Amino acid sequence: MTGFDSPEQVRARLEETGYLVDHGLAVACFLAVRLARPIFCEGDAGVGKTALASALAEALDAPLIRLQCHEGIEASQALYDWDFPRQLLHLRAAEAAGVSDADRLESELYDRRFLIARPLLRALETQPSVLLVDEIDRADDEFEAFLLELLSEYSVTIPELGTLRAPSPPVVVLTSNRTREVHDALKRRCLYHWFDHPGFARELAIVRRRLPGVSARLAEQVTTLVQALRAQDLLKPPGVAETIDWAEALDALGASEVDAELAVTTLGSVLKYREDAERARRLDFAALLSARGA
Repeated sequence: MTGFDSPEQVRARLEETGYLVDHGLAVACFLAVRLARPIFCEGDAGVGKTALASALAEALDAPLIRLQCHEGIEASQALYDWDFPRQLLHLRAAEAAGVSDADRLESELYDRRFLIARPLLRALETQPSVLLVDEIDRADDEFEAFLLELLSEYSVTIPELGTLRAPSPPVVVLTSNRTREVHDALKRRCLYHWFDHPGFARELAIVRRRLPGVSARLAEQVTTLVQALRAQDLLKPPGVAETIDWAEALDALGASEVDAELAVTTLGSVLKYREDAERARRLDFAALLSARGA
């Protein structure tokens, strides 16, 4: 895998993919690749944590392998499993052919060809690769401990096959929406970056980069309104993803700019809780737009 020569090169190559980063995140990504350390990305939903992994994969010309965590996820779902239907078919074929050597049958049944590689094993075996462990905060403590052990050695022992080790460690991105605290042991293994909501200028630049067909005025107005919404006491403040969704929805309606009535009508594109929408409807959108001169 072709790495990066400097944080500045990280920033430039990520921007070529359409992903805009600040200097701190560029440094974290550079060190993650150079030192073969996972990067732990924490922050609210919709601020670009998952998109970072996709952008890194594109910038490094490497496949993205994603593990979506959830409550109750087990190692077999993340690492490997045996293909029992194929093993059974092989066993029946061997019996039909008159094979009676038990040791031979057992060794054949637990051959690598019958092993189903889940995301973690695929990442260890794929050179190069970017591994995204998404929403690790949704997994339980046991899975965290298992993941910590795997990331410490970038290897796994399969009893029937022995130890499989990655010749070159994948670039690993872990994300957390902070629905619960992830244990310090896992965080210490990683480089850490907190994803905050971007300021107006950077968010506007992201919208313009992601939606080049949207009018400049509409992009600025939507960014203005989203920034104002985040200042409210909302259950779920909108992320950059929602800003892009809102601008895209307004553009799909044929709007080149937004007024207060249209903003209220399309709030479902940016706010996902009834309480948040009700609070937003009490805002003076016309005044918010006028205040910035949009």
